[in-house]
Parts: sequence; C-alpha cells; structure tokens
Amino acid sequence: MTIPSLADYKTPRPWLVLGIFLVVVLAVGAILGTQSVPGVWYENLAKPPFNPPNWVFGPVWFTLYAMIAVAGWRIWMIDANSAAMKIWFAQMGLNWVWSPVWFIGQMLWPAFGIIIAILALIVAFIFTARRLDPPAAWLFVPYLAWVGFATLLNLSIALLN
Repeated sequence: MTIPSLADYKTPRPWLVLGIFLVVVLAVGAILGTQSVPGVWYENLAKPPFNPPNWVFGPVWFTLYAMIAVAGWRIWMIDANSAAMKIWFAQMGLNWVWSPVWFIGQMLWPAFGIIIAILALIVAFIFTARRLDPPAAWLFVPYLAWVGFATLLNLSIALLN
C-alpha cells in the first residue's frame, strides 16, 4: 500500500481512472434511475408522512454517486486489492440491485433485506477505508445518512403495505 504523492497526480493516469469511476457510477445510476422509475404501483403505495417528494431523489443520488465514485477512486489509487475496495464494489453492486428489486420487481421485503446489507457495507467501508484514506471514508458519511433514512423509508412502506 502506497499513498499517492502529489507527483503521482501530475500524470494523466489518475485522472483517467477518476473519469472512469465517475462515468461508470453515474451512468449505471442514471440508467437504473430511468429504467426503474416510480410508476402507478409506487404512487398507490401507502407512505409515511416523512416520505420526500419524488423530485428529491434524482439530485440526491447524483450527488451521492459522485461522492461514492470519488471515494472508490481514492481507495483504488492507494490499493486496488484492499478490503476497502472489495467492500466498495460489494456495496455498489447491491446499490444497483435495489432499485430494480423495489420498482420493477415490486418486492418490498427483499428490497429491505438488500438495503440492510448496503447499510452494513457502507459502515464496513467507512471503518476499513479510514485507515487507508480518511477523506474517502468521510465521503461515505452523507451516503450512510441517506441510506439510513432510505432504510427507514423502505421499512415503513413495507409495513404500511
């Protein structure tokens, strides 16, 4: 494990890797977001009073996905084979699975199981990444807060329906 120095960022490679992280995370998020939009089924679900309006989710997820991508890039640049990077990939995969399970599959309880696993992986990433790169760990704190809220929302909707 070698922490990149300022000289390492004077070459195109780290910026290309950052671009790849951003494009992949944001593009997959955008594709999933456009393919698993809330429809009539979702509109007809009973929701708790703290359910935000649908327009909130796009800007929040765009911002979080950018932060998730940067955190992954930072860890990748330090040690692409680290436990933190493996956790990053696992949480990203589950993150991308949740929307189709919820919106397309309309499976509230399986989606709840997935989001609990995502929450656990976010916490694991924060604790693992903080030893390698504290800024990468901090980039996951807003994500932890949002997924914590989304977990409560997922549970509430599942219980109400």
